[in-house]
Amino acid sequence: MTGSPFRIESLSGAHDKTQFVSGSVPLDRYLREQASQDAKRRIAACFVAVNVETQEIAGFYTLAATSVALDTLTQEIARKLPRYPVVPAALLGRLAVSQSFQGHGLDAALLADALLRTARAELGVFAMLVDAKDEAAPRFYEKYGFMLLPGEERRLVLPVATALRALERT
Repeated sequence: MTGSPFRIESLSGAHDKTQFVSGSVPLDRYLREQASQDAKRRIAACFVAVNVETQEIAGFYTLAATSVALDTLTQEIARKLPRYPVVPAALLGRLAVSQSFQGHGLDAALLADALLRTARAELGVFAMLVDAKDEAAPRFYEKYGFMLLPGEERRLVLPVATALRALERT
């Protein structure tokens, strides 16, 4: 995020997690109590947007490896893929922005960073999955091209190549 009031970096012990309040108690608790442990155990990687002036955590997201069954994807997506039973994906497990920074596009910047970080990984990753935590969240992700998986209420998918093309246009 060049020229931004934030820098995005891996969560470390140097970050003060105690003051983070997003308005979602489960997400706030996760950052304070679980994120560091998940990172140490290599269950999920946590990335924080840090305000460069105050050093406070303005937002965060997590990434983990996962897979998606080929037969759960839409026909339009699945027909372009090899007939493997599952394809590799990244899971955007959590994404939250501090209440004091909401409404300024940091959520979209965190999502873009997660997609770019996933695309740069030297692994085969076909898509990003997200499990929307509430009824409003799917609308946020759909705005950026994510599609609900057939038969799912809150699990969305976005092919990484599609995301990269969209990011190039912005």
